Amino acid sequence: MIIKNEVTVGGMAASVPDALQVFQKLGIDFCCGGKKPLAEALSEKGVRPEKFYELLEAEKVNRKESTERTDFTAMSPSVLSAYIEDTHHDYLRLVLPEISRLMLAVIRAHGKNHRELFEVYRLFGQLKTDLEQHLVKEETMLFPALAQDGAPNQAIGNLAAEIIDEHEAAGELLAELHKVTGDFAIPPDACQSYRKVYALLPELENGLHRHIHLENNILLKNFHCRHMEVTEDER
Repeated sequence: MIIKNEVTVGGMAASVPDALQVFQKLGIDFCCGGKKPLAEALSEKGVRPEKFYELLEAEKVNRKESTERTDFTAMSPSVLSAYIEDTHHDYLRLVLPEISRLMLAVIRAHGKNHRELFEVYRLFGQLKTDLEQHLVKEETMLFPALAQDGAPNQAIGNLAAEIIDEHEAAGELLAELHKVTGDFAIPPDACQSYRKVYALLPELENGLHRHIHLENNILLKNFHCRHMEVTEDER
């Protein structure tokens, strides 16, 4: 089985929502890495196309027939923006302060014996600050601009490129958190708060992946293509 070069990870994620679960299981970045050819991404993970489609079919079978998938690609920019704000932005505004509060308690109790917690605290603090300003930028600038009638203009394109860059920066911080925590491995002496933080961080990451996927691969799809072309030219 051959996967055509024009089929990207993000394109597959946008057109076949069940692929998101498969990508997560395989460790394939479907949000910031959405423009990578699917064949290349699978090859990097040592997964043959036949195996990918086998996993995809199994995911479809496992999904309850009563569960209806929302077709985000059919939504207008204003409707999709509202969904992102109501679902993902509201979630971040709840979970970011909770993780911060718990992490401070954990570093006070366990920082002496687990020095890596200081770096975890620094990285998460940077991620929290970046995301909080990012949400406001989207709600006050990006989403209203996309909701306006008329063809996309240069100003919106520049803003979209800025938003995409911030998504990539968040992805890099999450990757650093994985390294420092050993993929969120919980030590034997971890207290309940310690365990709670290391359970919330992967949940935060999964939510961000879906959040960024909706924006990069659907809401800003056309802008994302232009942004990638400019980036490659600059190289």
